[in-house]
Amino acid sequence: MLLSTTPTIDGRRILEYKGVVTGETIVGANVLKDFMAGLRDFFGGRSGTYEKVLRDAKESAMREMEERAAELGANAVVGIDLDYETVGQGGSMLMVTCSGTAVVL
Repeated sequence: MLLSTTPTIDGRRILEYKGVVTGETIVGANVLKDFMAGLRDFFGGRSGTYEKVLRDAKESAMREMEERAAELGANAVVGIDLDYETVGQGGSMLMVTCSGTAVVL
């Protein structure tokens, strides 16, 4: 399955539009990760732990969107948009959503 943030795939013609597909993931950050990230913030540098959680959440949302596109008979998703938000009490959870248009090339 081809996944693209652009509205078209260069050199390929869209034969059929199957509809909008989405993927959503919400992950919670546990106390240990928060503590370690706090130390990293205090001393400076990047938080590898949070970066991994963010990557995993994005991949999960994209995989879910891809599965929904496949169920519609699509072989590509174009115009993908990713959004990241914190939700929950005190922003304790990370929500990653993605959406795009399922198409047949």
